[in-house]
Amino acid sequence: MATIFTEAEAKALLTKVLSYSKADECEANLLGEERGNIRYARNDVSTSGEIVNKNLVVQSAFGKKVGTATIDEFDDASLEKVVRRSEELARLAPENPEHVGVLGPQTYLKSVGFFDSTANLSPDARAEAVQKSLQLTRDAKLVAAGFMEDRRGYSAMMNSKGLFAYYPSTNVNFSLTVRTDDGKGSGYVARGYSDVSKLDTAAATNIAIQKARGSADARALEPGKYTVILEPTAAAVLLENIFFNMDARSADEGRSYFSKKGGLSRMGDKIVDERVTIYSDPTNIDLPASPWSGDGRAQEKTMWIEKGVVKNLSYSRFWAQKKGKKALPSPNNVIMAGGTASLDEMIRSTQRGILVTKLWYIREVDPQTILLTGLTRDGTFYIENGKIKHPVKNFRFNESPIIMLNNLEALGKPERVVSTESDQNYLIPPMKIREFTFTSLSDAV
Repeated sequence: MATIFTEAEAKALLTKVLSYSKADECEANLLGEERGNIRYARNDVSTSGEIVNKNLVVQSAFGKKVGTATIDEFDDASLEKVVRRSEELARLAPENPEHVGVLGPQTYLKSVGFFDSTANLSPDARAEAVQKSLQLTRDAKLVAAGFMEDRRGYSAMMNSKGLFAYYPSTNVNFSLTVRTDDGKGSGYVARGYSDVSKLDTAAATNIAIQKARGSADARALEPGKYTVILEPTAAAVLLENIFFNMDARSADEGRSYFSKKGGLSRMGDKIVDERVTIYSDPTNIDLPASPWSGDGRAQEKTMWIEKGVVKNLSYSRFWAQKKGKKALPSPNNVIMAGGTASLDEMIRSTQRGILVTKLWYIREVDPQTILLTGLTRDGTFYIENGKIKHPVKNFRFNESPIIMLNNLEALGKPERVVSTESDQNYLIPPMKIREFTFTSLSDAV
């Protein structure tokens, strides 16, 4: 049986699954995917492989007693077996007071996230893309370590109230670290696309090479508050901590930055610079996403922060019923609107500052303020009188992305980036920030 089902094949299988159900309600989720990858280090390929995955998750409910079972065999006996198992578990389970039942049929936006170019990528083509990268680093007598993974697959769901959803998608991620032979210089680049024809491994590698060479022999700079220019890869790992916190329940219960005294939330408050607009849109051509959430709710274009003002927080169906609000799912993609400044223009307009190309090892210090700590890495540069003067040793920072977005000076054009912390893809602009707090030096390259 094929791993990747068409919409008709997925619908037929899920219909059969539900036909076995004897529960009050039943929901079935189906996933199939094929992944190919190449990993390399010290300028040589170390592993190459493919992963095939398919599974079926069945959830049965008797009143508020819920049970879930999973299987990866799709013959008729196995399908009936997994339904019976979920029902057995439901009868044994205590009542879930927050269970709200399954949804009826929904209307979804049209999102195109499946590209034949990526779906049909052969092992030879994958190897050729990596070879272009390796040849450049070998010729430059630099040391490369990278990973390229492409995926094609689908997800589908159906329930006993007649809801059916299906979404096929493709994705390719490429990441690369390049170091000088003596280990003193390091550069990093990451690219993610739905359409592999947009991936230029040679161009990406040249960026990492330039950063590796440019970051060698870094000089120590005194920690303190600096104007910083954050490349999108660096900005994303800070901003996603805002995205992850935009949940109404944690705000209402006083557990997040979006909480206020008296059980209120920051909904409607201006929290950051008015140039900041953050939204989600599953139909975005540069960052397509599933038009439905995990429980089957429709994903729509949603403003989360508009001109600095909190416009929405996500609501689970249970919490929305409790609070008398509209249930709004967490987004499947996040986009930050940008400006017109180029990275070069930001550098030219900076008298004294630091260019940060990557941040890593991000940890939350205080959830109430989203205060984060972490380190710069793989190329940090001192700017003086509008020019990059020399590389600097890496810093540890303590900063809140909320404070950061209140100290905004300029925004560039959004770019699709891969978070080095969560591996999620976003559209994030480069940004210039004043008074960014570096607390100490780090000897890491």
